[in-house]
Amino acid sequence: EALGCRMIFTERENGKMQLRRGFNLRKDERVLVVEDVVTTGKSIKEVLDIVKEKKANLVGIATLIDRGDQKVFSEAPTSLIKLSIKSYVPQQCRFCKDETPLVAPGSKQKA
Repeated sequence: EALGCRMIFTERENGKMQLRRGFNLRKDERVLVVEDVVTTGKSIKEVLDIVKEKKANLVGIATLIDRGDQKVFSEAPTSLIKLSIKSYVPQQCRFCKDETPLVAPGSKQKA
């Protein structure tokens, strides 16, 4: 907003990332993709597919927090902070072994 740029976002619906709420990208529109927290990079990759499909011009990728241990992009996104947080597969997770109830990540949780 401070730069006078338009801000739009994607949302996952029925397992598929898509532009919603009337948002659209124009052909050759300059796009900076910004993610709050990146772990695997899956969401960013899906957004990049949308940018490519709309024939918009990707100018960069940025994240607020990069907590991933693997680089899934040809060029690492610019991040404000890099955190080394270990992730576990279910077979190695002590909470899974103890059957401790977990809270799923994301902002669209059902109570």
